[in-house]
Amino acid sequence: MANKNEEKGILLETGTNEFEIVEFSIGNVHYGINVAKVREVITRAPVTNMPQAHPYIDGLFTLRGKAIPLVNLPRCLNVQSADAPRNIIVTEINEYYIGFLVENVSRIHRISWKDMEPSPEVGDQSRVVGIIKMEDRIVLLLDFETIIAEINPEINAKLTTFEEATDDIKARRSDIHVVVAEDSAMLRDLLVTTLHDSGYRFVRDFGNGQDAWEYLQKLAEKPGPIGDHVRIIVSDVEMPKMDGHRLLKLVREHERLAEIPFVLFSSLISEEMRRKGESLGASGQIAKPEINDLIGLLDNLVFGVPIKKSTDVDD
Repeated sequence: MANKNEEKGILLETGTNEFEIVEFSIGNVHYGINVAKVREVITRAPVTNMPQAHPYIDGLFTLRGKAIPLVNLPRCLNVQSADAPRNIIVTEINEYYIGFLVENVSRIHRISWKDMEPSPEVGDQSRVVGIIKMEDRIVLLLDFETIIAEINPEINAKLTTFEEATDDIKARRSDIHVVVAEDSAMLRDLLVTTLHDSGYRFVRDFGNGQDAWEYLQKLAEKPGPIGDHVRIIVSDVEMPKMDGHRLLKLVREHERLAEIPFVLFSSLISEEMRRKGESLGASGQIAKPEINDLIGLLDNLVFGVPIKKSTDVDD
């Protein structure tokens, strides 16, 4: 697979609800990763051991002058490899470069998010966000953000750290109805908890865009101004059933919902993705895990101007 700097991901097409995955295997299990997260795939490279590194990390490898951590994915998933892992999937997620050692990279598939089912409740499935049924096999779409958050605690810290506000500001935020769509259970819980702690107490969250869309349609049927029922929407981009771009497109085309501020909060916010979000009418786009920036943007969109924090000083 060549360097993926050119536009090619189907997810980048405006609101199609389609995307591409890179399929790879470890042992007899088939996995997938969104092409939009993949910079390139390389053969296994020499690794320099890092003292006191996380148990999932084999060490550092060098790619075009950049030192990149290498995650031993079979060890992380506790899966036995049939053969020696021979490929590295180089990713950029949450503005963080990291490589994943896998057994074999096979092909790229173009699929619709509606064909990806949420992972069934059969135990601890925190590392699987969805399943894709092929003719002769099931492909598991992994939650790479959760894996990276386990390795890099700074990501979790940024998802839970925000500038403290006064009681008056928290009181103003408490009346705002926020709808959140985020497929990662761990990140969704952190996001909702942090919004609550910041004063945004009225948050309705969903694990995919389809469920959020059905809820929004029901709100649109209620009498009175739509702002009495929902004031702002925060959505991830990649989600099962319906992605954030498709959700945004549907909201902007809806007579009652069209003017609601819509913020994309995703690990996929690159320059190309930002242009696509803007073309669909996104009110703002924040790269995970910058929750403090997200809260500031919500204040700006809801109240018209950034509201003054307890640390601000009058001119």
